Amino acid sequence: MSEGELLAGPIEASHRALGASFAAFGGWNMPVSYAGTVAEHTAVREAVGIFDVSHLGKASVTGPGAADFVNRALTNDLGKIEPGKAQYTMCTNDSGGVIDDLIAYLVSPDDVFLVPNAANTAAVVAALAAVAPPEIEVTDRHRDFGVIAVQGPKSAQVLDGLGLPTEMEYMSFVDAELAVDDSKYPVRVCRTGYTGERGYELLPAWDDSAGVFDALLTAVTAAGGQPAGLGARDTLRTEMGYPLHGHELSVDITPVQARCSWAVGWKKPEFFGRDALLAEKEAGPARRLWGLRALGRGVPRADLGVLGEAGGDSIGVCTSGTFSPTLKTGIALALIDSAAGVVKGDTVVVDVRGRPLECEIVLPPFVTGSTN
Repeated sequence: MSEGELLAGPIEASHRALGASFAAFGGWNMPVSYAGTVAEHTAVREAVGIFDVSHLGKASVTGPGAADFVNRALTNDLGKIEPGKAQYTMCTNDSGGVIDDLIAYLVSPDDVFLVPNAANTAAVVAALAAVAPPEIEVTDRHRDFGVIAVQGPKSAQVLDGLGLPTEMEYMSFVDAELAVDDSKYPVRVCRTGYTGERGYELLPAWDDSAGVFDALLTAVTAAGGQPAGLGARDTLRTEMGYPLHGHELSVDITPVQARCSWAVGWKKPEFFGRDALLAEKEAGPARRLWGLRALGRGVPRADLGVLGEAGGDSIGVCTSGTFSPTLKTGIALALIDSAAGVVKGDTVVVDVRGRPLECEIVLPPFVTGSTN
């Protein structure tokens, strides 16, 4: 897909003015880096960074009993949270595979706002709309809102300085207003993120997103932070062991295999794929997600094979892999056959283009963030 065929977000002009490098992601032309991935990663861990993730999907489910309907469809138990709270959940198919993982914002019993992944928004909307009763409306709102993430230890300082709310609990949200000069921007402020650090995700109207981003960037820079691209977002989430759809979760990788069973409401009587997931949970998954930490020089990458300790039989595959700027070593997430019997502390071998790289089996996260 050429750059001309990619979708453009509402803040692209600002990114180009900042000298960002771009790449295709989920059908969108997205900023990958500005000053360099390692510097941007470090800024988020030690100070604050700002990400444009407006490519993420948005959808609304509205009508009498909308929250109950969503709870009968998605994996997590929406009944456990109150309006003003958000919840990580999944939309699975009949076989238990993950169509997408997403955040559900409970606005009211009759209004649920969803933020799926960019490439999967249409599939999630279609899956919900296919079973929605006549009184429930499922609407794709992909280009109605932008999404801007402010992440890092100084993220609250940045928002406080702009008069935005910061004291809500983790996975809570507040509708507020950002005043910039003579402009006032309505914005939903969410205590969520994908980095492991304390942070916020802000949802302004699509056409307001550039003004909101520029105001936040000025405050982030004043606090010693910088803009960060999808390169740093990926290294940060990998250090935390957070799954990325298409890598650790997919229509072929279930929540049980990906260690995301905590996001399944097992006691609920109904959700997509419930019977298949219950059967897999009871029997035990054929493979399970583990972390790998390189013991020597080299970086395990996605799609590389994982071999047993002696470097012989194939026992799995890396789903994501990167150099960890925090740990200064290679790390990976990998699906490993349960029959291999690996446990934390074991040594396995990753085949890096014909060169064996010994790695220690670990249970993510690889680093300790400060989300709360």
